[in-house]
Amino acid sequence: MTARVVMYSTAVCPYCMMAERLLKSRGVTDIEKILIDNNDALRAEMMEKTNRRTVPQIFIGDTHVGGFDDLSALDKAGKLLPLLQSA
Repeated sequence: MTARVVMYSTAVCPYCMMAERLLKSRGVTDIEKILIDNNDALRAEMMEKTNRRTVPQIFIGDTHVGGFDDLSALDKAGKLLPLLQSA
């Protein structure tokens, strides 16, 4: 079983697509995507939770991972799988 993964995203974001591919390659079968394209309230919610304006913004369990570069660095450091399994 893997942790709950939530990703703030837009419909046409290439980094969001790469993040989704990486997560799926690590066994994540369900990513809860919150699309902020045309929703100012959801964009404001994301910015309040993360202090960032860019997508994707990824949460694994209660942990804010950050964007794709952060997710990729976590994976390269060998810390993504343990986070997915522990959260």
